[in-house]
Order: sequence, then structure tokens, then C-alpha cells
Amino acid sequence: MSHSFPQLHGSGAPLQAYNNEMVKCVEDLCSRRDELKRQIESDQEEKAKLHNDIKLLTNRLANINEAIAQKMASQNEFDRAICETQAAYTRVMESSQVLLHTVNGAALKLKAKEAIQETDQIRLPRPNLKKNVSDKN
Repeated sequence: MSHSFPQLHGSGAPLQAYNNEMVKCVEDLCSRRDELKRQIESDQEEKAKLHNDIKLLTNRLANINEAIAQKMASQNEFDRAICETQAAYTRVMESSQVLLHTVNGAALKLKAKEAIQETDQIRLPRPNLKKNVSDKN
């Protein structure tokens, strides 16, 4: 059983060419892998930065929401105070109108009463005081 091997003396050049091509392919794959690794690291750094930004913005948003809620509560208190004040002012104005109407009505009645009294005094004969005094004597 003898095996015969092909002679290697003339086939070394193609093998070396294949080897060189294989090394280039592996180096290219390694280079592409390294570039991809750098991109992944860059993306992970950006992701971490974005997570940090989101955390900061979330806290800021919560603070702003709280401030808005407090300001809206204050605004509601102002609205309530304004409504109560306007209602009280309206009641005061209505009372003033009623009072003015009452005072004017009373003044007119008094003027009418005075006019009647003046008219009655003009119509009524005046008692003669001299006669009364002389009659007693």
C-alpha cells in the first residue's frame, strides 16, 4: 500500500498566493470588526449621555409640573377671591341703590309734608293773640 503524493515543487506559488489572500481577508475582517467595535462604543457613550439627559430633563419636567400646579392653585385662589369681592361689591352697590331710593323717597315725603303744612298754615286763620290777652284782662 503505497500512496503517491503529488510533487510539491511546482505548486508552492499558488499556495503562497492563497495564503496571502487569506491573510488579507482576515485582516480586512479584523479591520471591519474593529471599526464596528468603535461605532458600538460611540453609540453606547451617546446612549449613556442620552439616558443622563433624559434623567435630567425628567427631573426638570417634574419640577416645572410642580411649579405649574402651585401657580394654578394660587391662580384659583385669586379667582375665588375676585369672585367673592365682586359679589360683595355688587351687594354693596345694590344696598346703596336701595338706601338712596329710600332716602330720596323719604325726602320727597318730607317735602310733600312740608308743602302741605305750609299750605295748611296759609289757609288756617291765625288766632289773634291780642284778643285773647285782652279778654283775659
